[in-house]
Amino acid sequence: MASLATIFGSGAMTNSIREIEGNEVIFIIGSNTKEAHPVIANAMIRAHRKGAKIIVADPRKLAMCRFAETWLRQRPGTDIALLNSISHVILKEGLHNAEFIEAQTRQFDDWKKSVEEFTPEAGEKLTGVPKEKIIQAARLYGGSRKAAIYYGMGITQHVNGTANVNAIANLALLTGNIGREFTGINALRGQNNVQGACDAGCLPNVFPGYQRVDIPEIQEKFEAAWGRSLSARPGIAASEIAQKALDGSVRAAYVMGENPVLGDANVSHTKKGFEALELLIVQDIFLTETGKFADVVFPSSCFAEKNGTFINTERRVQRVRKALAAPGMAREDSWVITELSRRMGYEMSCSSPEGIFEELGSLWSALEGISYTRIESRGVQWPCPTKNHPGTEHLYKGGFPRGRAAFTPAPFERSAGSTDAAYPFILNSGRNLFQYHFGSMTRRVPLLESHAGEAYIEMHPDDIARAGMQDCDRAKVSSAQGSVVLRVRSTDRVSPGTVFIPMHYAEAAVNMLTSDTSIDSFSKTPGFKITAVRVQPVREGE
Repeated sequence: MASLATIFGSGAMTNSIREIEGNEVIFIIGSNTKEAHPVIANAMIRAHRKGAKIIVADPRKLAMCRFAETWLRQRPGTDIALLNSISHVILKEGLHNAEFIEAQTRQFDDWKKSVEEFTPEAGEKLTGVPKEKIIQAARLYGGSRKAAIYYGMGITQHVNGTANVNAIANLALLTGNIGREFTGINALRGQNNVQGACDAGCLPNVFPGYQRVDIPEIQEKFEAAWGRSLSARPGIAASEIAQKALDGSVRAAYVMGENPVLGDANVSHTKKGFEALELLIVQDIFLTETGKFADVVFPSSCFAEKNGTFINTERRVQRVRKALAAPGMAREDSWVITELSRRMGYEMSCSSPEGIFEELGSLWSALEGISYTRIESRGVQWPCPTKNHPGTEHLYKGGFPRGRAAFTPAPFERSAGSTDAAYPFILNSGRNLFQYHFGSMTRRVPLLESHAGEAYIEMHPDDIARAGMQDCDRAKVSSAQGSVVLRVRSTDRVSPGTVFIPMHYAEAAVNMLTSDTSIDSFSKTPGFKITAVRVQPVREGE
C-alpha cells in the first residue's frame, strides 16, 4: 500500500487556492512564494490579515518572513530532520489526531519509532533551528485543524526529495490536516500548465492520467484506443538523457517548450550529450539556447495564439482562446505533432485541441465530466467523473482511493554537496520576482530586465569582507562542475557560509555549477539546491 506522497503522484495542490484565506495556520517550506507564486502569496497575506498564523521554513530570508509568526532557518538539506522534529513534538504534547490516525492510516507505530530520536534538542543540533522555534512551530501546526502545508522546488529538487515529501505527508497525516476544507498538502507547481503536461502523460512511466505503462490492463486500454501495440517498459527520466546520448543508447531527442541546456544540472555535460545525438528537434516560440544545438527547429505558437486548455496548480482545467495570429511559419503545437505523426505513418484520430481533450476524458475518468462547454466561463477542478459532478475542490473527502494512507519513515541523511576547504560555501538557486524560469520570454522585455538587473550572487556581508570584496564587485563562482562570473550583492537574506544565485541568466548559468552525479532514486531528480562552491574576487582586467 502506497504512502500518501505516492498516492497523489501528480504533485498538485490537494486543496484550492480559494481555501488559503480560510487557513488558520499556513506552513510554507521550500517555497519562495512571494517571488515565485505571487498570486498565491497575496492570498496568504490576506489570510494573515484575517488572523492566520504563518510558519516559514527556509535557509534564506524570504519576503514571506515579514508575515511569519515564526521563521525556521534550517541549514540547507536538513528539511527531514526539521519535519521529523516537529512531528516528535506534536506526538509528545498530544497534539496529534488520534481518531483520524486510527480510522484512516496505517503503519503509524513503525513510523512513530522512526521519529523518537528527533527531539527538539536533536533537531536544533541537526538543523541549526533553536529548539524553542521547533516547539513553537509544532504547537502552531499541531494545534490547528485548519492547517495547510505549501511547498515548492526547495523541497523536491534534492537527492532525497521524495523522502522530503514523505516527511511532509507524515505531518499532515499525524494531525489529520488532509481531506477537509482549509487543510492539505499543497505542491506549488513551478511553471504554467506543467500540471496539465503531467496530467496528459508527459512523464516517462505513465500514460495520461498517471496510469502506469507496466500494468497490462492499462496498456491494453490505450492500445485499443490508439490502435497500436505499446511498450510496457517505462521510459527514461529527463535527467538521464544526456548520459544515455553519450553512451549511444539515446540517438535522438525531441524537446518541446523546455531549455535543458540551461535547466539541467551540470549543463556542460548536457551540452556534450546533445552534441552527441544523431538528431535533435526543438519546438519552441523562440530560439532558445537548446534550439541552437538543434538539427531541426519547429517554430510554435504561444498561449495567446492558440486554442486549448491549461490545468493549473489547483487542478483547475481552464480554457485558452486564440487572440492573435501566430507570426511567420509558427504553428500550434498540436498541429505540428499530428502532422509529424501523419508523415511518419500514423494518422491520429483527433487533431483539434477539443478533440484531444475529449479523448483524454474518455481514457481518464478524472476528466470525463469536463467539456469545453462546461468551462466556457469558469474552470472546473478534477477529478470530475460525470457531467453533473461539480468538480473537486479538495481531495480525499471520502477517504483515500487505496484505502488507508501509510505513514512512511523518512530517514535523515546528510545531503550530497558538503563543503570542504576547496569549496567552502553551499549554493542555493531559485527565482527572483522580475524574471521567469530560464528567461526565454521575460528576458526579452526591457522593463523587466531593467528591474531585475544583471546576473548576481547573494552573499552575507561577513563572507564578502573575508573574501576581500565589496558589494557590486565581480566574483568568480566555481564548483567541481564549472564556473561563472557575476556581480556580488551584499545581503543578510543568506546566512554566513551560504550563497544564492537566481536561475534566469544564460550568461551566468547557475546550472554550470550544479551536479548530476547523485539523483533521487525514485524521482530521478538531481540535487539542484545544494552545491559546494568557492567564491573569488575578479580583479579589473581579468
